[in-house]
Formats: sequence, C-alpha cells, structure tokens
Amino acid sequence: QVQLVESGGGLVQAGDSLRLSCAVSGRTSTSYGMGWFRQAPGKEREFVAAIRWGSANTYYAEFVKGRFTISRDNAKTTLYLQMISLKPEDTATYYCAAGPAPWPTRRLGYDYWGQGTQVTVSS
Repeated sequence: QVQLVESGGGLVQAGDSLRLSCAVSGRTSTSYGMGWFRQAPGKEREFVAAIRWGSANTYYAEFVKGRFTISRDNAKTTLYLQMISLKPEDTATYYCAAGPAPWPTRRLGYDYWGQGTQVTVSS
C-alpha cells in the first residue's frame, strides 16, 4: 500500500507561483511512476506531469511545459509540483498519484491516489 497526502494548494492571482507537495509513504518501487493530475469542475481528470521514482525521468502535458516542474526529494518521500505563471484555467483540484504507470501520461497504471488539493487562480 502507498499513502499519498497532498498539500500546498490555495487561492492565488494570475501570474503567481505555487508549489504543491505530496507526502509519500508505504511501499513504493523505483520503477513507479509518480504523477500529478488535475480535475476542474465538470471536466475529466487530466494528466499534468509525471516522474519516474528511481530515474527521475520527467513527463509533461503540453499545456504546462515551461511553467510547471515536477521533482522529488532524494529520500523519495515527497513529490513536488512547482507552478509558475499560473492562469485562471489552471484552477482545479490537483491529485498526486502513484503506481507502475507503464504509460506515465495516462491514468491507467496509477493505483494509488491522494485526496487532492484545490488550486484556484483568480484573474
């Protein structure tokens, strides 16, 4: 079992920055994918960014390239999502996910999910 707890969400203005954290505990694997997804009201949950837990290879959705950075700490206990130049359309609940994730940009293969943290960007 893997437990994931997100934090760091909040209300910010357009152009601001925010860093989300995801505390990771339990049995993980260096081959695991660790990802961030988001879901806005009335929309499907969508992929944002992912990282391979061992190699730290990263993957990004096109709409966040250059603005968001995914990373992890060396102890592999915390996953981060640094967000800059936030836009109102980034408003969503952000979820941390973990699992074998053979296709890191897809929800399939992420077996564990956090409860989410709300990010609201005002214009």
